[in-house]
Amino acid sequence: MFLEGFEGHPQAAPIKELATLEDFRRYQRWMGLDRVVVTQSNAYQFDNGALLESLDQLGLDKARGVAVVSPDTPLKTLEDWHGRGVRGARIMNLGGGAMPLARLPEVEPLIAPLGWHLMVQFNGRELDQHLPMLERIECPYIIDHIGKFIDPVPADDPRVDAILRLLDRGNAWFKICAGYETSLSGGPDYDDVGAIARRVINHAPERILWGSNWPHVGVPRDQYPDDPDQLDVLLAWANEQQRQRILVDNPAELYGFGR
Repeated sequence: MFLEGFEGHPQAAPIKELATLEDFRRYQRWMGLDRVVVTQSNAYQFDNGALLESLDQLGLDKARGVAVVSPDTPLKTLEDWHGRGVRGARIMNLGGGAMPLARLPEVEPLIAPLGWHLMVQFNGRELDQHLPMLERIECPYIIDHIGKFIDPVPADDPRVDAILRLLDRGNAWFKICAGYETSLSGGPDYDDVGAIARRVINHAPERILWGSNWPHVGVPRDQYPDDPDQLDVLLAWANEQQRQRILVDNPAELYGFGR
């Protein structure tokens, strides 16, 4: 969310246009979505104010959040955020990220007692260098953006094999999100990243989540994807039972919806 009255960090990419709660509610009605996980934008860096305001207005019954947590964030602050719906900490190892993978070991001990997860994004082509750290994570964590392979690799690539092994360890999740950001074959089917997604979904459907990536700030406006296509692609990537897990059961388990 990009809300009126919240300024972006001066050293981050500028906020080109607002994405308000009213905008989101229209999007939610259009897409038929009932619940939401709001992720802290890189534009705000360590200022989680817009995220928290969004959660306060959306309500605990329908909304959860992923914040940026610094190693010096007080426990009292984290507990306040938890009461307002935050359930995860963002780790972003690409340009503009506030907390890189190198600092993940400083964040994990802060969030683990609260039952939160880490949401980790990196270039999947660099997975080998990050693998030792990922294997040391003890709390739940999400591998974001279909592994974010820049550029996509074949589905039988050894790095995809490594992702499957991470999922088999029991604390990793895999998010199907924003195929348009890395796909070279393009939409609406995104065959290149779709091959990776299908393999991971078939291997561990109980560990898969879906995300809309709305409002799509990672691409210019003239490359803005068709939003229904971002959901409909699951019709080709997952069967009906898998879609039930991905869209309903899995996020309810990880984020505590209904509890």
